[in-house]
Amino acid sequence: MEVKIIRDEKENLLLEMDNQTVAELLRVYLGNDEAVILGAWKRENPDKPVIFEIKTKGKSAKKVLEEAISQIEKDSSKLADDFKKAVK
Repeated sequence: MEVKIIRDEKENLLLEMDNQTVAELLRVYLGNDEAVILGAWKRENPDKPVIFEIKTKGKSAKKVLEEAISQIEKDSSKLADDFKKAVK
């Protein structure tokens, strides 16, 4: 997956990515952070990349993104472990 930073300001981050599923997952996890004012993506058409914007208040947008990714990794790992236990 490719991610390109288009805008990098303290409380505003604009990313370009090629995976809509990851964008939606990030949107959901960012919604759990009270510092996030906006966590949304758009895609003009299927041939164009996804544009993802994060706006925060009082917290770095990059920090919020890093925390969301970290939580996704933890939850994914736990989910994988639970499935492994279930199929044994």
